[in-house]
Amino acid sequence: MTQSITINNWIQQAPTLPLVDVRTPAEFAQGHIPGALNVPLFSNEERVQVGTTYKQVSREEAILLGFELTGTKWAGFIRQCLQIAPGKRIAVHCWRGGMRSGAMAWALALYGFEVYAITGGYKAYRRWAHGRFEQPYNLRILGGMTGSGKTRLLQYMQLQGQQVVDLEHLAQHQGSAYGTMNRMIQPTQEQFENDLAWQLKDVNSENLLWLEDECQMIGRRSIPQPLWLRMRAALLIDLQVPAVQRVATLLQDYGHLDPGFLAEATERIHKRLGPVQTKQAIEAIHEGRMADFIRIVLVYYDKAYRKALSLRPAENVFELDLSGVDMATDSEQLTAFAATLC
Repeated sequence: MTQSITINNWIQQAPTLPLVDVRTPAEFAQGHIPGALNVPLFSNEERVQVGTTYKQVSREEAILLGFELTGTKWAGFIRQCLQIAPGKRIAVHCWRGGMRSGAMAWALALYGFEVYAITGGYKAYRRWAHGRFEQPYNLRILGGMTGSGKTRLLQYMQLQGQQVVDLEHLAQHQGSAYGTMNRMIQPTQEQFENDLAWQLKDVNSENLLWLEDECQMIGRRSIPQPLWLRMRAALLIDLQVPAVQRVATLLQDYGHLDPGFLAEATERIHKRLGPVQTKQAIEAIHEGRMADFIRIVLVYYDKAYRKALSLRPAENVFELDLSGVDMATDSEQLTAFAATLC
């Protein structure tokens, strides 16, 4: 049995209704619905063949070619779907909810699955995702100079049940020249947006939603414009953490990284850091004087932060002194302070 289902209806059932994406591996890698599993009807090359036949010959010839290419694969598709949904209740989608998902739904239903085909396919999810960025969230932005421990504090607050979306985690980047930490690989822009929307769907707009102060670009990924504009208009709490503690925090986070990576990243900001400071910073890296390296580059990052902060309306910025050490105490103080701003 096959039934059509909207993307909103599937999202409501997502925990109990496995979703299969029948697009090609390349399409899936470019962007997919969080939680979906890829059971590609065609390989990347096969999809090109079918598409070319559709455009240059006819729809009918493209359908025939599609069946020729998949003829020996159907048993494998069904076995994969049985592993994904042993209860034989499953949802499927392709790009627009067309022939590919229709063919898979037909085969699975014939085998005995209860199949739900997503109306509009992946494009419907993309429209839904863009709608999440337009919502009027009750935002609070956590700011502070580099090393203030903003990310750690927000992660602690999230564990305590507060609403937090970690943009840097979603973007797989810490938001500076050193942001990949020499290990993180950023998702595509499309997937970043998909994952961000998926987290925003669970936000209660009546409660505060905490986001870290970010440039619109986090590495090579861009915060969607509607959400970014709301972030810029929201109240910001500017953490005031002692410089000694900031250096200690950054030393813990970055001091163990590969010197070659740190030197290369420092070279990338040499125009903003200046030739003398760049030379001094790289020398400190190679000589193992990591605290000195951090102090040198902080001059640039502190200046950049103050400039960005100055572009916000002064009445939307509130300073708060915190230790940057005791997450429990800092979280309590931040939460209490935020309550006075509501």
